[in-house]
Amino acid sequence: MDSLHLVHVKLLAADLLSLTSRHTSPPSFVRCGRTVTRAEVVGVVVSRDRREKFLRFLVDDGTACVPCILWLNHQYMNASSSSGALDSDPTGEMALQMSEVVRLGTLLRVRGRIAMYRGAIQIAVRDVVLEKDPNVEVLHWLQCVHLAKDCYGLPLPSV
Repeated sequence: MDSLHLVHVKLLAADLLSLTSRHTSPPSFVRCGRTVTRAEVVGVVVSRDRREKFLRFLVDDGTACVPCILWLNHQYMNASSSSGALDSDPTGEMALQMSEVVRLGTLLRVRGRIAMYRGAIQIAVRDVVLEKDPNVEVLHWLQCVHLAKDCYGLPLPSV
């Protein structure tokens, strides 16, 4: 099995959106013959839509805009406890904290699982990091180009 399916693959938005979908369960995607299930992108938030159970936003890295979804509904699963009190849910709390970081115009590093929704690729967010250094975006571009050439583009190892 290819080891790329275990890591968050650094991709430019255009490369992420051009992945080929495999109809497997769970869904997987292919880049140059290699299976990719998780991704990392760096870019600026250009759209933000907060709902009760999720935050949908777009990250633009200059090559394309990646749709991202951050699920907030972990907090609602514990709301129906028998005592009626909201139990402490670290996952829900972390999702809420991450949602506060996602603001229009901010530079973010987003990692998560690649998913299909209504025929379009998106990232189901695992974590979001606010980047304070604008050079991070250029560094990400350089790392993506380097990895595409020296890692992701290499043939699969023989077993």
